[in-house]
Amino acid sequence: MSGSKPQESGSVRIGHSLNKNEEEFVDNRRKDVLQSLKKVKIHCSENEVPNIALLGSGGGERAMVGLLGSLDQLQKAGLLDCVLYLSGVSGSTWCMASLYQESDWSTKLETVEEKIIQRLNGPAVSWGDAYDKLKKYYHKDIFSLTDVWATMFITNYVKEIDEHTLSDQWDQKRKDPFPIYTAIDKQCKQNKDGDPWFEFTPYEAGYSLTGAFVETSSFGSKFENGRKIKNQPEIDMLYLQALCGSVLADGDEDKKFLWELIKDFFHNFLLKSETGMFEEMSKEDKCHQVLMDLVDMNLSVLNGIDPSALDESIRTKLNEISEGKHQLSFQKKKLNLTDKEAVKQYMKQYTEDVCNDLSRCCNFWPFSDLWKSIFDCIVQWIWGRKYNFLHNMKDKDVPSTLLESETRDYEDGGLLLNSPYFSVLREERDIDLIISLDFSDDNDPFTTVREAAETCKKLKIPFPEVNIPNNDIIKPQDFYVFKGQNTPTVIHIPLFNVVNCGDDFEECKEKYHTFQGPYSAEMITDLMEIAGKNITNNKVNLVKQIHLAVRPKKTQNNE
Repeated sequence: MSGSKPQESGSVRIGHSLNKNEEEFVDNRRKDVLQSLKKVKIHCSENEVPNIALLGSGGGERAMVGLLGSLDQLQKAGLLDCVLYLSGVSGSTWCMASLYQESDWSTKLETVEEKIIQRLNGPAVSWGDAYDKLKKYYHKDIFSLTDVWATMFITNYVKEIDEHTLSDQWDQKRKDPFPIYTAIDKQCKQNKDGDPWFEFTPYEAGYSLTGAFVETSSFGSKFENGRKIKNQPEIDMLYLQALCGSVLADGDEDKKFLWELIKDFFHNFLLKSETGMFEEMSKEDKCHQVLMDLVDMNLSVLNGIDPSALDESIRTKLNEISEGKHQLSFQKKKLNLTDKEAVKQYMKQYTEDVCNDLSRCCNFWPFSDLWKSIFDCIVQWIWGRKYNFLHNMKDKDVPSTLLESETRDYEDGGLLLNSPYFSVLREERDIDLIISLDFSDDNDPFTTVREAAETCKKLKIPFPEVNIPNNDIIKPQDFYVFKGQNTPTVIHIPLFNVVNCGDDFEECKEKYHTFQGPYSAEMITDLMEIAGKNITNNKVNLVKQIHLAVRPKKTQNNE
């Protein structure tokens, strides 16, 4: 194992080794794990303590609640304290963000859990508070739809605006598993080059397999040749949850969903709260109406409805706002709604032109630049854009594609693989046992573990072979173990299965969709119980596999 190059504050670290602070935490945590193993009658030396990683998949609120229910039962079974790493993708990171607000949450999980459930059952964040947060995000160098997603969507599920940062909330002496939040590099995924797997820990953010990292507090700041040249605020936990859970970010096929979200925001906040704030009320109302018509026009086109009347309304109001001095330059055109690509390009240009005209006509309106930026981001479909901390570095160990662009776009890791395997498959983390809790909404409950195995084979990363009985795809059991020669053991636990749901297996799946809106109190209670059964029903199996994972470790992680 190669060591890393020295890292100064505000610089980039390249190398396949653990961050020194993580290494120190792991050493101390392993001592605690040793004592926990004794409580479940597993006796070994400190050097033989297995490194256990617990994975939470994506799945929106289903994953958030499912992970909470699983952790609750792991704690009651005395197994949570045996876990070294807790890694999540998408909805599981929402649960993690809530848990890690509390220092040593794993030692008082019942109390922390009650607080989380109480919040989830409580009122949503007000539109006013969400909009105030959105305006704060707007003052960064780079604004994207992830900022919008955080304030307009994520707050609706997690019921809070968490302005803590990942580096601030961590204490080296914590008694909790080490957290790893995961995402992917969008360009790497789309171009199928470089290293798409990206992780955030309390100490570093970076590319898991390449071994290129920056201090978490500096992620998003501007770098040149490995040196920070312009500071930006550290991303907060609300934004991190949005980035990790930006399931719409990959392609613009889901624009309809986001336009509808914007429309709801207008109806629930802008049109109600800003009236009466300015002297030129009629102009302000017309500015609002142009934006509303523009949203409706985009939705009409996506729904295959002729938008001519909305086009005429937009042109008329822009002319009235400018008192006849400006008219929309974009020519009128009868759209052939069956030509999807031509319509898409037309609406992209049309939306840009209306936003530009609105900026010129409504310079008296202080919020015009923000809304123009939002609409521009929708048109260009910009998500998770940040300064590239590897920009213009000259390092042969880093794929050249990661060094060239000034910015990179980051998105939901579940868009590539809906479980954060590659964060814990870093060789230097030396994982012996992976417990994968799969909350995916997939017809095949083994998709994540199959795809992980296939990708590992291509990348020559040790991973056991995955063979599933054909009948189990339709009727999955609640516990699967995959083993291989010189590979970590992988336990795969599908959320819904014939053991915890019985004959109601399909009914269980249908009840909890990813985009159905915040769950009711009853749904949360039931889902936690369903997820918890997967642990309680398999305590003996889990202890057995932990025991089998006991083995002597290398003397140094960086050998």
